[in-house]
Amino acid sequence: MNAVLETIDTRCGISPFAIRAERASDVAAREALLDASFGTGRFARTCQRLRDGRKPAEGLALAAVAERKLIGTVRLWHVSAGGVPALALGPLAVAASQRKLGVGAALMKRALQLAQARGHGAVILLGDAPYYARFGFSAVRSANLLLPGPFERDRLLAVELREAALEGTSGLIVPTGARVSRARRHHGQEVARPMPRAA
Repeated sequence: MNAVLETIDTRCGISPFAIRAERASDVAAREALLDASFGTGRFARTCQRLRDGRKPAEGLALAAVAERKLIGTVRLWHVSAGGVPALALGPLAVAASQRKLGVGAALMKRALQLAQARGHGAVILLGDAPYYARFGFSAVRSANLLLPGPFERDRLLAVELREAALEGTSGLIVPTGARVSRARRHHGQEVARPMPRAA
C-alpha cells in the first residue's frame, strides 16, 4: 500500500489546488458537482443504497478547492463486507474544467492515506478497473462479495490497507455507518424536520 501512495506522490507533483476536510458550506457546491458529473439519476444507482440515510466515515469526506471554489469531492462510508468491517468509496468527482490536472488522483491518495491512518483495513468501490488499478484496487479480494442491487462484477474492486483484511470474505456488502438523525435527506443535503404543531 505504501508503495502505491509513493507512486501517486510522484505523479501528482505540485498542484494549484488544496485538499481539505469537507465543510457544511461545501454541500450545495458538492451536490451541483455530483449532478453535473453523474446526473440526477445517480440517486438510483446501486452504490447509493450504501449511503442513503448515512453519514460519511469520520474525517473521510474530502473536498478539493482551487481559488475558493470546490472542484472535487470524495467520501468514504462504513460498510460490512460479508461481515468484515470496511469502507466504501464514492462517488469521486472532479469538475470538468479541472480534469487531467491530478485532482482525482490527489483526492484518492489522500482518502486512502487517511483511511489507513485511522486504522481501516480495506476500501471497496464500484468503478473502472484500469483507472483504479494505479491506487492498488483490483477485483481479487471482492470476487465473492455482492452489492444490494444490480452491478457489473468486473467493476467491484477493493484494496487492502491492512494485509489480508478481506481474505476469505464473501456475501453481501451492507451499510453500517451512523445514521443521519432527526433530519431527512433532500438532494444530498440534511434538512431539519419541522417541529410538530400543538393540536
